[in-house]
Amino acid sequence: MRSKPRIGIVGGGIGGVALAGCLLQRGFEVRLFERAPGFGEIGAGIQMTPNAVKVIKTLGLLDKMLEAGFLPKALVGRNWRTARENFRTPLTDCPTLYDAPFIHIHRADLHSILASVVPESIATFGIGCTGVRQDANGAVATFDDGSEYEADLIVGADGVRSAVRASLFGPEAPRFTGHMCYRAVVPVGGPVDFVAPEASFWFGPKSHVVTYYVRGGTAVNIVAVAETSDWVEESWNAPSSRTELLNAFQGWHRNVETLFQRVDTVYKWGLFDRDPMTGWSKGRVTLMGDAAHPMLPFLSQGAAMAIEDAYVLAASLDGHGHDVASALRDYERERLPRTSRVQLEARERGRTYHLPSPLAQAKRDFVYWLRGLINPQATGIQANWVYEYDARKFRPGVAATPELAA
Repeated sequence: MRSKPRIGIVGGGIGGVALAGCLLQRGFEVRLFERAPGFGEIGAGIQMTPNAVKVIKTLGLLDKMLEAGFLPKALVGRNWRTARENFRTPLTDCPTLYDAPFIHIHRADLHSILASVVPESIATFGIGCTGVRQDANGAVATFDDGSEYEADLIVGADGVRSAVRASLFGPEAPRFTGHMCYRAVVPVGGPVDFVAPEASFWFGPKSHVVTYYVRGGTAVNIVAVAETSDWVEESWNAPSSRTELLNAFQGWHRNVETLFQRVDTVYKWGLFDRDPMTGWSKGRVTLMGDAAHPMLPFLSQGAAMAIEDAYVLAASLDGHGHDVASALRDYERERLPRTSRVQLEARERGRTYHLPSPLAQAKRDFVYWLRGLINPQATGIQANWVYEYDARKFRPGVAATPELAA
């Protein structure tokens, strides 16, 4: 008998490579399968919050992240038209408060850093999973080239339209949320006066814009979200245009407009999510990341939750040896309450960010201001409870880490 279970991972995105890294660090035999022709990630910027950076520290990758990323000074909420500051949550104290910094980084850079601890020799590229089957002794993933892979555990890390999830729980489509998102990265060469060195949240009626620096401050990431009654393709690469972006955000503050005028390439897609599940596992197959708990990006936690999942699942498997059932029980017991709360809280931020009337906006902004007087860490997007979580404290067989009060 092998000393540890053999693990097959379907999906080589951020969650899949994070899980592979965590398992390899603990001496597991791992095989990863990815539809793309090689390791790589597209998209734009991503906010790596302290809860996820704690895991990245355990992989020995923090220095690489700091080199590739940007350390923002604060999370700041602003009025879409006047730029009036509604809240300011300091971020420079994150290493003291949460034992990890808050880092802005390009998604491709993050993926490359995580993949640096995963040898390509354990990965099979260019094949898509068509499903899984299993018996009491193992699970088998099947692929579109006719190949199969048998393991003690198959993990579906294959995204919101997961083939592994469909095989376990049926082909239910994700829910279009009525939000569409524009994304772009604007090279600026260094800090510019119309983009503060912060995560700036510009709140408007039925829309919001987030801007922040990536790649050491040489580029600015744009996330611009608007409500729509029309379905928008869920894709990282549905082309849009500078004109479409500017038209969607007419009348916004001149700093936003100035930045948008510099956009060259811009993409758009619809935002989808699902309701929280009551379980992710059946037998010797489980889910993680967006396959298990897809969420809106309004708390910046999609990738962060996948990275937390990776650490906890690896630790649980390590703690339970060949008892895969107990490992998956403890994994779900730790992760389900947390990810379910984040899913629902992210939906709620979509409502509060997009209040349609000036009166409702004024009431919200007054609450932001008042909370900021009491505790700057608990105002604005109110995510200190997210950042405080520490996956490293998980212990197999011990009661789940209690969710911290907001």
